[in-house]
Amino acid sequence: MRGGIANGGVALLVGALLFAAGAVASEPEEQEAAAPLAPTAESAPVRPRYGLTMPTSPPRAAAQSTPSTGRGHPSPYRPMKGSERSRDFYRATWGIDRLRVSYTMSGNLIRFSFRVVEPKLAHPLGDHEATPQLYAPMAHAFLQVPTMEQVGPLRQLHTDKAGEEFWLLFSNKGNLVHKGDRVNVIIGKFHADGLVVE
Repeated sequence: MRGGIANGGVALLVGALLFAAGAVASEPEEQEAAAPLAPTAESAPVRPRYGLTMPTSPPRAAAQSTPSTGRGHPSPYRPMKGSERSRDFYRATWGIDRLRVSYTMSGNLIRFSFRVVEPKLAHPLGDHEATPQLYAPMAHAFLQVPTMEQVGPLRQLHTDKAGEEFWLLFSNKGNLVHKGDRVNVIIGKFHADGLVVE
């Protein structure tokens, strides 16, 4: 009886050892079978764990060339002739036409010129008590007429001759105004807005 129990215990012990050995042997096989399922650097691209990925777009075509302002970006304005309505307004109200703002070669001066059609109406533009100013909205700057020691203000004060062109010079120290900028010329009550610097 004792021998049978002993033999039975040995058989159970041997069976348990064989079962444990089989379980241990099967773990590497399961790991080997599951290994190919994990992505590798060669088989799958690396993706970020957080955030969104934006699709890359092709480079845009170069924009059409426009006049440069010297500030590193193109000017949105192009020189153009004034409308017939605006020319009629300046002739009837101020007695002048051919308003023009030009950029000097050195850039230190901005020249505003006009032609006198009706001297009586244009008289306020030559008034020495009226202080001319040129306002540049893009630079947020007011330009003044410079005064030379022996010459005086760089402007013409007499507008009593019909058919002649008169001019004023504005100091552009610091190169604040560039070609293509829109500017406003103010002489007393006279305002000429939106003139393009040529």
